[in-house]
Amino acid sequence: MTPRESFIAALNLEQPSGRVPHFELEFFLTMEAFGRIHSSQRAYWQWDQMTESERKLHRLDVADLHVTVARRFELYGMLYNVPGGWKENDIRISLEHVRDLSGMDYLLTLHGDATFSIPGGNDMMAFVSRVADDPQGLKDEAARRVDHALERGLRMEKWGLLDGFCLCSDYCFNDNPFLSPAMFDEFITPYLIRLVTGYREMGYYVIKHTDGNIMPILDSLLAAKPHALHSLDPQGNVDLAEVKRMVGDRVCLIGNVNCALLQTGTDEEVEADVRRALRDGMPGGGYVFGTSNCIYTGMELRRYEQMLSIWRSEGNY
Repeated sequence: MTPRESFIAALNLEQPSGRVPHFELEFFLTMEAFGRIHSSQRAYWQWDQMTESERKLHRLDVADLHVTVARRFELYGMLYNVPGGWKENDIRISLEHVRDLSGMDYLLTLHGDATFSIPGGNDMMAFVSRVADDPQGLKDEAARRVDHALERGLRMEKWGLLDGFCLCSDYCFNDNPFLSPAMFDEFITPYLIRLVTGYREMGYYVIKHTDGNIMPILDSLLAAKPHALHSLDPQGNVDLAEVKRMVGDRVCLIGNVNCALLQTGTDEEVEADVRRALRDGMPGGGYVFGTSNCIYTGMELRRYEQMLSIWRSEGNY
């Protein structure tokens, strides 16, 4: 099976042959690993100043870097990180480069969430005020955001390049969701359901990401019927074995290796946690191995490589 085929098997709640699939939302250590600038760190304000020949080289370089990361670290899919300033046509051309470089080896996704996430500090009070004072206006905005996302998905469907979308609006802190379950079902769930349903009707795979303690809203997340849930955050006290027991026959599970231990734990703690995730997630399939967030700036590359070494030797069906 190709990496993409194995990933799809897991998303369909099957047990792929060979190694359990591996996926990370992001790999930010491109400078340490390859001496190359990550796409998110490129100066978006320069894009409009570039000649078309410069843009052509830039689109190709970003595509090549995504494929280079996937090959070195044996990712089974990639979430394509679009540099700021790019238009849809720039994205299409660069995704074509990805397929030219790697064929159909990898599951290829883009960001595609339209639901409200936890507001940033500067926006928190304004959002809370709208919940209290203008709930219908907030719902109308939520509906418009979903409309725009689905319209974009339809345009991209014609490209024949994408396998799906990762929905990366975060809903939860480590202790609880930002919104109570009742409020979540009022302001998020109906729009998440419509978004996922629309994407699935277009033939896309849908991975829903949120950090933190998802347990109070787990049923609401599953009501939307995404193919997979990411990241199953142990820092939010999400127990992979328990979630697998509860809903592993309904949704693929992705992640759960503790990022905090990768950054600050001992080698022995990392080894134990990686083995725990493999032990709890692998049985019966429907699981994709990975961290509880991403490979972020500040994490030691050697720790990620330690994690992958155990996966290669022990993550085999």
